[in-house]
Parts: sequence; structure tokens; C-alpha cells
Amino acid sequence: MGRCPSCGEWNTLVEERAVKRGRKWSVEVSQAAKPTLLNEVQLEERPRLPTSHPEFDRVLGGGLVPGSVILLGGDPGIGKSTLALQLASRLASAGPILYGSGEESLAQLKLRAQRLGIDVDNLYLLAETETEAIETRVKELGPIFLVVDSIQAMTTAALAGAAGSVGQVRESAARFQRLAKSEGVTTLIIGHVTKFGTLAGPRTLEHIVDTVLYFEGERFRQYRILRAVKNRFGSTNEIGLFEMTSRGLVDIENPSFIFLSDQTERPPGAAVTVVMEGTRPLLVEVQGLTAPTPFPSPQRVTTGFPHHRFAMLLAVLARRGGISALSLDTYLNVVGGIFIEEPSCDLAVLLAVASSLKDRKLPDDLVCFGEVGLGGEVRAAAQAGLRLREAARLGFSKALIPKRNLGEVKGVTGVTGVTGIEAIGVRSIREALEYLRNP
Repeated sequence: MGRCPSCGEWNTLVEERAVKRGRKWSVEVSQAAKPTLLNEVQLEERPRLPTSHPEFDRVLGGGLVPGSVILLGGDPGIGKSTLALQLASRLASAGPILYGSGEESLAQLKLRAQRLGIDVDNLYLLAETETEAIETRVKELGPIFLVVDSIQAMTTAALAGAAGSVGQVRESAARFQRLAKSEGVTTLIIGHVTKFGTLAGPRTLEHIVDTVLYFEGERFRQYRILRAVKNRFGSTNEIGLFEMTSRGLVDIENPSFIFLSDQTERPPGAAVTVVMEGTRPLLVEVQGLTAPTPFPSPQRVTTGFPHHRFAMLLAVLARRGGISALSLDTYLNVVGGIFIEEPSCDLAVLLAVASSLKDRKLPDDLVCFGEVGLGGEVRAAAQAGLRLREAARLGFSKALIPKRNLGEVKGVTGVTGVTGIEAIGVRSIREALEYLRNP
């Protein structure tokens, strides 16, 4: 069969040879865990292990949890091995570290360490593709941190098949998961994203591990974003920002600067908004452009913003705002390579498109945010005070925000250490467009 009868996709069926194992039910039943009352469960405080990478610790929720299994995914060449080697070197002061590589030789790992300026003790390298061999070395060495690079290169003798097949990937990951829990060693497994966009093949691997991290970034930019999509020990809303340099990955202390353009005076079609990534406010510049189309059907092109939501906002702008760009080619770009899913940037998107259509620029010291509904109303955004404090810290003096948020941000102006910011409330998109005409 070439087509899956469940999801309807083609060429997704993979042969997997299962190994039938006999079980002694009498032994298993006698040694099985017994039910325990919830009130009788004793909690054990297990302090987290900081990695000396503040951005990495932020995504994990405060540091590494002993005995946890972390899956680090991303496109080939994005910097996963570099990040793993830097983490291993910084943790070497706390105990022995084992770096198991199935893709590179010891000489290649040594060359990468020299490029990164890594020269530490307690960092052991192992070029091995057999899962059982790595298990043996872990039990002999007793490391506090294990790196498996990568899971697609690992094989286990329990199953027949080539490395990278579904059965080999899943069984190897399951063995590393059991090893981490039994030995108490924190394990970082690296997995490549396949051409179909999945992490190390079908999504069965993501259900085995405790934490799933995605390392994202554009090929021609030096910035990288670490995002958690699953975390049993923390939030999945936080992101970490890094810059790839000749000495490896460096934490970005002021991330808002990378999402703003270098121009001091913004042209028509540019609007600055504040989005929340977990507890972190980020200032992001949204650029809109409208142009006549030579084709019967106008184009809608977005970079860093959902395409279907952009089409909906254009309809709201035409129907509720009285400014139509439906017959024009419309382009939207989010500066810095970040992808925005938060609806609070709707107001900035509409103002950017209207500014480009009317060829009238927004004030350079203006920041705006707010969700826009189908009726043209501007709805309140969460954590408005935190957003305004970040905007004021970066020198913005005016903010166009939902009317309902005015009550909670009265104390923002005059915050110690910032210049203060003037908040202007709007109820609808028409009021916001009126401010564009008369700022």
C-alpha cells in the first residue's frame, strides 16, 4: 500500500519488524508496583542543574532535571551539535560528561571543540552507533549528562533494520529513556527534521521523551530561536534566543533589538508591536506593502505571520475600516525571522497595510498592539503593563492600545529607570485609523 488509510498521505507507510518477547507473568505480577494513595505520596526535592546558558535554562524552566530525557530537533546544519557540545563543556565542572556521537569521529569532535575554544576536563567523547555499547559506557562511567548525536544514527541489536528506520529510532530512544530513569543521568538526544517536517520520522519519538525542543533559524541569518513544544517540567511558552558566532552560540541579552529594523526613521508601511513569548515581551517590527497587480487574482504573501489570518484582517480592514486592499497585491513581513501567532499583533498588521496603502508613515516613537475582531473592535491584550514597560525601556513614547487596557496601565508612565510612555486607547479599527490620519 502506498497510501495510509488513516491520514490519507502517500508514501508514509514504513515496514517495521517486531520482535516477540516471552514474558513470565508470575514474576512480573509479584514485582509490580502497588497502588498508592495520593495523600501518601512523598515528594522528593530534586534541584535543577543550571547550564550557564540563561536562554537554555529559561526554555527548560530553570535548568536540567536529573534523569530527564530531552529531544533537541532542528534542520541539519542549524547548530544542534554546537549547542550540545557547549552545554556539555559548561556542565563538566559539576561531574563527568559523556558525548556519544554516531555521525562524527573523535578527530572531528576535537576540531569543533578547538573552534569553540573548549578545553575542559571530565568531558568524555565516544564515537559509537550501537545503543547497547553506549549503555555499557554510561554504567561504567556514571556521567551526570549524556549527549546522543544523533538518534537517527543509532542502532540496537534487538531489532533488524537499518539505522534511521522507524523501529530503530523508537527502540533506541526507549532504551535511552529507561537508562536515564534507572541511572539518573540527564540525556540530550539530537534528532534531525526530515523532509516531511517531522522530527526523526513519525511523531512516536516525541511521546517517549520528557522535553521536546526545536532549534529554529534562517539559513542566511546568524540568529537562532530555541522553542519548547513539550515540557513535563516547565512551560512551553518560553523561547531562547542565541546568536551564532565564530566562537559558537552566544545568549542574546536584549532580544528586542534583533526584531527591529536598523532604520531610525521608518518608512510608510512599518509598524512596531509588542508580542509576548511566555513571560518575555519582544518588540517586533511589522512591514506591509501594497502594489497594483498585473494578474486577475491579487497575491497575498506573508513571512512570519499566518496566511489565513492575514486574509481575514484584510477583509476586516475593507469592511469595517473603509480602506480596501483586496484588489491589490499585499505583502507582509515580520522583521528578524520570528513567526508571530499571537493575535495581539492584529492592530499593527492593519496599521502597516493602511500606512502603505495611504503612503502615510506612522510616528517613529509609536508602538501598538491589540486583537481585532470581525466586527472591527479592538480587544484587550494580556499583560499590557509588561508590554508597555518594555516599549518605554527602548525609547518609545506613545502606545496605541485597546481601550479596556487603559485601566491596568495607569501606573506605567513614570516607571523608575525608563522615560515613561503615553497610552492612547482605541475601541475600534476606525478609531485607530483616525489616529493614523491625525497623529
